[in-house]
Amino acid sequence: MKKLLVVAAILTVSFANAQAFSGKGDQKFQVGANFQSHATGLNVSYDYGLGENISVGISSSYALGVSGDLQDGVKEPITGITLVDKAGFDDRFDLKARFNANIGNVLKIDENFDLYPGLSFSMKNFGGHVGARYFFTSGFGVYTEAQFPIAKYKDNLTPAQELNNQFSMNLGAVFNL
Repeated sequence: MKKLLVVAAILTVSFANAQAFSGKGDQKFQVGANFQSHATGLNVSYDYGLGENISVGISSSYALGVSGDLQDGVKEPITGITLVDKAGFDDRFDLKARFNANIGNVLKIDENFDLYPGLSFSMKNFGGHVGARYFFTSGFGVYTEAQFPIAKYKDNLTPAQELNNQFSMNLGAVFNL
């Protein structure tokens, strides 16, 4: 029973000391799963605090599992004309520069919680995102993030080009550095 109380006390103290965003110099690393239409993949991001509620960073996604047509491509059986291109590395990979407005402390929901809307400039589009982080300890938490294109750089995208150029969701772990 004593051991259980000691563990509970340690966890309570670590929960109390967790802080979602501490302002200038704050550093966050996130790694998680990326979910989008016709693909699932990996998302990693790094954010650096510039001020009390502003951070900048970089994010990258790679679509690992793509649907059957994008995995192998589709050719018309008689003529051999390509109907759906196979998704190549350049279709699966995206790199983004990002800007966040960390407003968790402004909303005063919980000091362990951070809500951050933001904008991003990627290799595929100009987009936006809305994310939330919750820290269980001072160094570890979970995050979720919705990403969406605002302006695509190219019109009439092929199905392979739609990867990383559409609405997507990320879910994973966040670490204070």
